[in-house]
Amino acid sequence: MMEPIIIVGAGQAGVQLADSLRREGFDGPITLVGDENQPPYQRPPLSKAFLLDQIEEARLPLRPYAFYEQRNIIPRFGVRVTAIDRAAKTITLDTGETLSYARLALCLGTSVRIPPIPGADRPHVHVLRTLDDSLALKRAMADANSVAVIGGGFIGLEVAASARKLGKQVTVIEALDRVMKRAVSEPVSRFFEDLHRSEGAGLRLETLTARIDEATLELSDGETIPADLVVLGTGVSPCDDLAVSAGLDCDNGIIVDEYCRTSDPDIVAAGDCANHPNFLTGERLRLESVQNAIDEAKIAAKTLTGTLDIYKAVPWFWSDQYDIKLQMAGLSMDTDESVMRGDPASGSFSIFYFKDGLVMAADSINAPADHMAARRILANEQRDLTPQQAADREFDLKLAF
Repeated sequence: MMEPIIIVGAGQAGVQLADSLRREGFDGPITLVGDENQPPYQRPPLSKAFLLDQIEEARLPLRPYAFYEQRNIIPRFGVRVTAIDRAAKTITLDTGETLSYARLALCLGTSVRIPPIPGADRPHVHVLRTLDDSLALKRAMADANSVAVIGGGFIGLEVAASARKLGKQVTVIEALDRVMKRAVSEPVSRFFEDLHRSEGAGLRLETLTARIDEATLELSDGETIPADLVVLGTGVSPCDDLAVSAGLDCDNGIIVDEYCRTSDPDIVAAGDCANHPNFLTGERLRLESVQNAIDEAKIAAKTLTGTLDIYKAVPWFWSDQYDIKLQMAGLSMDTDESVMRGDPASGSFSIFYFKDGLVMAADSINAPADHMAARRILANEQRDLTPQQAADREFDLKLAF
């Protein structure tokens, strides 16, 4: 019998890694450990289609249960790993069991960051990360009249849009001077701010929440707003406590190399919890996206089966708010030039970002062709697109790849 591989974390990365191990020819024992009782499921619909009853719970699982049987993957759902003993090569479960591994994969994901706001522990305050969270929020939303969303990032704005579609009074409170500031440029932020206002949502920018009361929210400027339901969209933190306790190198996530190897050669990490060297920026970073989880898991599977392949997939992300789709390719942080392609007034446009004349990223709003072209261009080592070409709607982006 081949030596066993254990995957800790049954999200997108964990499921993909298990599948990829089989595709890479590994036929030894695979155990997939997850702390949720449900089989692994899609997370993106939880803040949008699932809240709006546009997708049934039965359609959320990433794979049918037969998938695990057919690929001889041992599912251990509803249990939590409490410790890793690297010397003995074992993990301990909260059931008291000890499992042995030859190689270990950590796909631990993230956890919701709870701000120190008085009243944040009240029963009408919700977070959104898991299916159970979304089910609880859906039940609460049915009875709510006024919804306050603390945090103007992707999750916060998606929940706000869903609440408005359900006819709720909605206010978004954002500490920074524009929404999604950490992820997009100012024109994209302003477009979505105008969108939410046009749909009837209230925005309070550069504002903190001072206190959460039973049916109201007190803001830092003294204003009180109605809120019989509060949603915390205040960001996430990497789940790396287990890795830290095991003595693995961690810094804003689990440190991995370009092959997804941790500081222990017998342990890999992938997905939202992994801090990797990014080929686009040349710097270390941690990405929170479905596609990154899938791409890193494939590389980690190759590493575990002895076929080293460098992780250099183009990052891409998306967000659906009302009837608008934002698609992002590449990484726009620390760029020094941006150009507009199209007109925001038309509801369809893109912004391309450059650094030292080299294209680094593109944000596309209802412009899927631009997005797909940007991904192709960024995957090309030459990245042969100039700012002048990107800004010219008459220029065929296909000529750049």
